[in-house]
Amino acid sequence: MRKANEEVATAMKGNAMNFMPDRRTYLKLSVLAASAVGLAACGSEAGADGPVTLRFTWWGGDARHKTTQQIIEKFNTEHPNITVKGEYSDWTGYWDKLATQVAGNDAPDIIQMDEKYVREYGDRGALLDLNRLESLEIADFAPDAVKSGEIDGKLHGLVIGLGTFAIAVNPEILEKAGISMPDDKSWSWQDYLELGSEVSRKVPGSIGIGLGYSDIDLYYWARQQGDRLYDDEAKVVIKPETLSSFWQLRLDASKSGATDKPAGIFESAGAPLDQSSLATGKMAFGGIFNTQLPAYNAAKGQDLKLLRIPGEAQAKERAAYYKSSMFWSLSARTKHQGAAETFLNYLSNSQEAGDLILTERGIPANAKIRESITGKLGPEDTAAVEFSNAIAEEARPAPPITPVGGSIIESILARYTADVLFEKTTPVSAATAFIEELKTTIQR
Repeated sequence: MRKANEEVATAMKGNAMNFMPDRRTYLKLSVLAASAVGLAACGSEAGADGPVTLRFTWWGGDARHKTTQQIIEKFNTEHPNITVKGEYSDWTGYWDKLATQVAGNDAPDIIQMDEKYVREYGDRGALLDLNRLESLEIADFAPDAVKSGEIDGKLHGLVIGLGTFAIAVNPEILEKAGISMPDDKSWSWQDYLELGSEVSRKVPGSIGIGLGYSDIDLYYWARQQGDRLYDDEAKVVIKPETLSSFWQLRLDASKSGATDKPAGIFESAGAPLDQSSLATGKMAFGGIFNTQLPAYNAAKGQDLKLLRIPGEAQAKERAAYYKSSMFWSLSARTKHQGAAETFLNYLSNSQEAGDLILTERGIPANAKIRESITGKLGPEDTAAVEFSNAIAEEARPAPPITPVGGSIIESILARYTADVLFEKTTPVSAATAFIEELKTTIQR
């Protein structure tokens, strides 16, 4: 077993987003995961009696790191028999480390989990079914929000916060260009491109619009076309013409000057948030999550505003939805299940934690906490909450949870987008190849 552990850990080292186990390695993962669940069941505590130490891991920026450490300190003071120790990393390093820890049967007790990985780790048996917890407090969570962390009836992650995609606009650049604020209830994608071209022409050195190429961008586009990326059975169902039009729009925008040249697009996308074109005040319009507004405004002391995504009024189906920002998960191997449950309840339900987190991990999914912090929010956080409220009647159900293997989609999309924008291939050819490649990564 030790040899198998070492082989799997070796296989999973590197970028977790690009990790794709072969059949032999995947079977080892399944065996190890089953062993982990059995050991967890035998060694877990029913309560938090006696001094125990819990390991807690998360990713994020400096602000998140500081507030999370404060939460840990408050919890440790209030629960002298439990000592929580934090393990923190940036996004990329986080998944590399977690993949190796899970493969080596050394996972932290409490794990901050992303939607892209819930099914991957849950299906391996690496995450505890939170429905097994005797005293988990979820009465203040909307049932639909709780279900966003469910897989086949097992709750592998408790949603922390909710966010929605939006267009951030820089009013200062619009003023320089002599352009009025667009009507976001009626504007189309063609309107968006024309605005971008006008801004770029009238304000030298500026970039009119941003057009992302993430799975979120693709999901919004697909839904507006009456299409989907995955179906409820986790199969890739997106049509080639949907993908082709997605890339054609980006190619047209780059060629027309509405957005940046290809090299600049990828340079900005790969930069830290505070160094992106939107955050540094060079871009007039760009897609962000509403809860990122404070970070973008703080980057250059600007005053960005939030607008709806273009194309909603003309869409076959509105695309807006509330996305689970992230989840709290427990390791299936935790030896201190009772203590971990106590800490999970503290993170999710205590006023002390809510007052520190505010909207840093999304607008709280816990309705009671969300209501209690409203008067404590700054202008940007308040604007983020108001935007979420404004689209409440327009929002549609969230897409199915990302299937196993689907976490690699970001790197696949980036590669094909680069090929299209640098004109190494056509949108039509890229669409066919992308669909076939994505299908091979999805494991059921």
